[in-house]
Amino acid sequence: MKLSVALFFAGLFGALAAVFILLSFGTDYWLLASETCDPNASFVLVSLSQRGDVVVHENVSDITTFYHEGFFWRCSFGANVDDSNLLWKLWFTNQPHSKVCMHAYLFPFPVSHQTHNATDYDSAIIYRGFWSVFMLIGVAAVVLGGFIIICAAPFASHRLYKAGGGLFLLSGLFLLCVVVMYVLWVQVLNVVDLYIDYQRSVMCQNFQLSLHYGLSFMLAPIGIFFCLLAGLLFLLIGRTIQIHYH
Repeated sequence: MKLSVALFFAGLFGALAAVFILLSFGTDYWLLASETCDPNASFVLVSLSQRGDVVVHENVSDITTFYHEGFFWRCSFGANVDDSNLLWKLWFTNQPHSKVCMHAYLFPFPVSHQTHNATDYDSAIIYRGFWSVFMLIGVAAVVLGGFIIICAAPFASHRLYKAGGGLFLLSGLFLLCVVVMYVLWVQVLNVVDLYIDYQRSVMCQNFQLSLHYGLSFMLAPIGIFFCLLAGLLFLLIGRTIQIHYH
């Protein structure tokens, strides 16, 4: 009876982990950003194009450029609105058809050749490369772990339960590294500050950049929690089956 209850909760937590992790991985809302200048000032605003080039917009004091970024894509679009409701503006169903998107695997916001020197640019690419690899390992591990657990259920194999639990734990640890690396990228490393300084010194003295964590980022810690919990339960179940039935 206790084993059945443990199996139920382990399976439930594993399924929730897979759902939250896949949603976090597949949606491009890890970071939400908006950039603008003082609406009372006349200025020249620079934004990043699809190829990572700087695009100059002259006399667009009332235009705010919005960005959202995830694992696959980084998209941007302009609007004549302020940033008071950024989360709603960047929601899935509330975006213009004219937004510009580019691949974000190795080109994280706001790095470009124009705003960062060669050393900073190369370092950012390497950092983003590790982030992307850790993300892929975490997602692959949780999917493979779920498949192994499904195969283990009919045979009550302690080895399969332990293997599946180990993969869930591995996925949780790698995705935890992903979240920590992303927080360091936004909050600690100086790539964002360099971008702001460049805009203020070259193009727009009143330049303002607003950053927010998006829905995809918020789903990741929830998935990690369920992933680690399911992994520990599956390891415990495998150990119990090995002791009592083998």
